[in-house]
Amino acid sequence: MPYDIPMPPLDIATYGLVSLGGVTTGLSLFAWDFTRWWTSHKKRLTLKALQALLPQILCLAYGALLVLSVGGIIGAIADWSLWGTNQVGRVVLIYGLGASTPNVTRSSQLALTPGGHAAVIIITVVTIAVCTRRGFRWDYVRQIFAGISLGLASNVAGIVGFIVAPTVSWVGDYVAGIL
Repeated sequence: MPYDIPMPPLDIATYGLVSLGGVTTGLSLFAWDFTRWWTSHKKRLTLKALQALLPQILCLAYGALLVLSVGGIIGAIADWSLWGTNQVGRVVLIYGLGASTPNVTRSSQLALTPGGHAAVIIITVVTIAVCTRRGFRWDYVRQIFAGISLGLASNVAGIVGFIVAPTVSWVGDYVAGIL
């Protein structure tokens, strides 16, 4: 049986827009864990303190990668999560402060290459293994949601997606032998 038979797409609807409410939610989730890290380490620039922060940063970057995977089941879950964070931020901004929530999506979308998508699958397996090793890690999940919320943003918060996507695509292409 030949391996090059194309599979039909799933045709899962995607949202792909981030609002100010979504960015607010993402930054709030990041601030929650960053503040806890900051207050629990007196010497913040020591190797031990930075090692405690590293998993949070990696989960943030992973979330940004997920939202850039706009197709399939994993992309749909990320997209629905983005919709949810947009709605949470919208409710808080509109009903909490009377503010508006304009669209702040980056004008040019980043796209992962085939090798980048393969890397996202491998990173997903590793993340699930790490997150569930000793009980469920909600701090990791919060940072994944934060990355999903910030990955498409056009402001400084969106720099995570802008840096991570090309790097993961290049590494994935290189490892898969596509380059």
